[in-house]
Amino acid sequence: MRVGVLAVQGAFIEHEKILQNLGVECLELRNGKDARQDVEGLILPGGESTTQGKLLRELDMFEPLREKIVAGLPVLATCAGLILLAEELANDSARYFATLPVRVKRNAYGRQLGSFYTEEQFGDLGKVPMTFIRAPYIESVGEDVEILAKVNGDIVGVRYKNQIGLSFHPELNGDRRIHQMFLDSISGGKSFPCTQKAV
Repeated sequence: MRVGVLAVQGAFIEHEKILQNLGVECLELRNGKDARQDVEGLILPGGESTTQGKLLRELDMFEPLREKIVAGLPVLATCAGLILLAEELANDSARYFATLPVRVKRNAYGRQLGSFYTEEQFGDLGKVPMTFIRAPYIESVGEDVEILAKVNGDIVGVRYKNQIGLSFHPELNGDRRIHQMFLDSISGGKSFPCTQKAV
């Protein structure tokens, strides 16, 4: 199995380490040629979403990656990656891939001093460690979006067809269960093409 990891900015190395520990080959996606390579899954890491969005377009990666997501490529998106997937941002007019029918609030917990750690229920996995760093949360979800986790009433994890979106950083705490769940969704052989039109 080979998973592409967006590697233009942000916390991509930590994701790669977990995937490699789980026996998965990683392909760092740094340019348009990389984005057109065949992969069985995609990780959009945390970082700075405005910078990532700008680089995706400048490096000719935006359209090929969006086409893959719309076609049903399994995606795990964390923090900034969630913002890239969101159809709508509550406090920003920008839109990026816009394939995940949720409304997301950027920097919802304040700046870095407001970052925090907790453990909460996540789907069927039980309690998992969650590290939030200048994190967004999900204000509302569209039809058929499954809510996987909440913290203090705020939605911080969802699944929609081929996409898993998280407000937090599962790669920072040494717990592999969320990544394993993502890999299981790939090996299950399910394809869930999206219905959204290109932006």
